Amino acid sequence: MQSLYSFIIEPKDSRYTNEVDVGGKKLIINTTMDDHKFVNRIGIVKSIPLIGDTDIKVNDEVIVHHNVFRRFYNVRGIEKNSSAYFKEDMYFCYYDQIFLYNHNKEWKAPGDFCFVKPVVKKENSILSEQKERKHIGILKYGNSSLEALKIAEGDILGFSPSSEYEFLIDGDRLYRMRTNDITIKYENKGDLLEEGKDSNSKEKSFKGFAEGRSK
Repeated sequence: MQSLYSFIIEPKDSRYTNEVDVGGKKLIINTTMDDHKFVNRIGIVKSIPLIGDTDIKVNDEVIVHHNVFRRFYNVRGIEKNSSAYFKEDMYFCYYDQIFLYNHNKEWKAPGDFCFVKPVVKKENSILSEQKERKHIGILKYGNSSLEALKIAEGDILGFSPSSEYEFLIDGDRLYRMRTNDITIKYENKGDLLEEGKDSNSKEKSFKGFAEGRSK
């Protein structure tokens, strides 16, 4: 069973992530079916398109657009599946709706997508609240276009406002964006710290930046 142009995928676990386990009891934290924040965006590839070449394989785990598994209410208030729905628990998914895929336990970004991890400013006091630096992050998953620009995973980058599409991947809060959203490569880290890292980290600190690139 293969589609001509689409992947066929199924959601990993359930379609929604609106339940939490508290003391062995499941609590529903949101009941709004059309709220994209609680739509599962992780799927498993069941088949690949007949037309076109792809490095994504059957059984790979994929990070997809929230509209793939999302349910909607029509003008009459009736709950409906998205247009991607195929049958049972399977959905059509176009190549440009896949933002990241996991093949052989390695995450890779297809096309011009990339993922950036937020950074915070180092604080001298342990009582100081770490604040996220706007429009700056560490490249977590790059792509071939960025590699051609000598931008590698771990580099500190600046990015355009409103380009942050948030995902939680392997416990990391990441922003999905495109290559053209990257506006500058910082040569040195300065007082920046990867979100979730200890502010007493022994990483060497530098000043200044270089090697900018316009959109």
